[in-house]
Amino acid sequence: MKIVSTGIYYALALCAAAALVTWLIGGAFASPLFLLALFCLYFFRDPDRVIPAGPVAVSPADGKVVAVKPEGAVTRLSIFLNVFDVHVNRTPIAGTIAKVHYQTGKFLVASKEECSTDNEQNVVTVTGDGTTVVFKQIAGLIARRIVFDKQVGDHVAAGERIGLIKFGSRCDVLFGPEWEITVRPGQRVSAGSSVIARRTDRKPQ
Repeated sequence: MKIVSTGIYYALALCAAAALVTWLIGGAFASPLFLLALFCLYFFRDPDRVIPAGPVAVSPADGKVVAVKPEGAVTRLSIFLNVFDVHVNRTPIAGTIAKVHYQTGKFLVASKEECSTDNEQNVVTVTGDGTTVVFKQIAGLIARRIVFDKQVGDHVAAGERIGLIKFGSRCDVLFGPEWEITVRPGQRVSAGSSVIARRTDRKPQ
């Protein structure tokens, strides 16, 4: 399985610290550092996914759907990621990245409703095939770093890797009226492979 390079760097640093502690005061005291190194490798895993075809939107994150709510002209779908979920994020649809806006804010627990608006977040707008979908990488209580690897103007395929959020977080997706949500609160989804919405103005392939 692939591992994000950041996780490898963290694990190597922790192993180096553990080796130093072992040399100074003994291996028993270094055990927590070795365990943390193993956890970093697990946390930053990056599995390949089979991307569904057709007029659908896929989940941008692994996790549990915690909300599906109308907000004016759009419907917000929120996904909560715990520390055991894969944290590599993927784009819900194919298209061009039309806008990226980084918003500073709070670090509330990512399962709370108000974190959709109040927490630090990266808001990405993707336009393609006559539709626009907005998704948010939202920091949580533990997550203090959002990574986004793309730029405005880049073309992305559906389910393409676009970044990650470190250590527990949330992803929101905003859909217009041309989309029908296919998941419900409490359901678990996987980034890139779980269909979370279907176009109502396009015939299935």
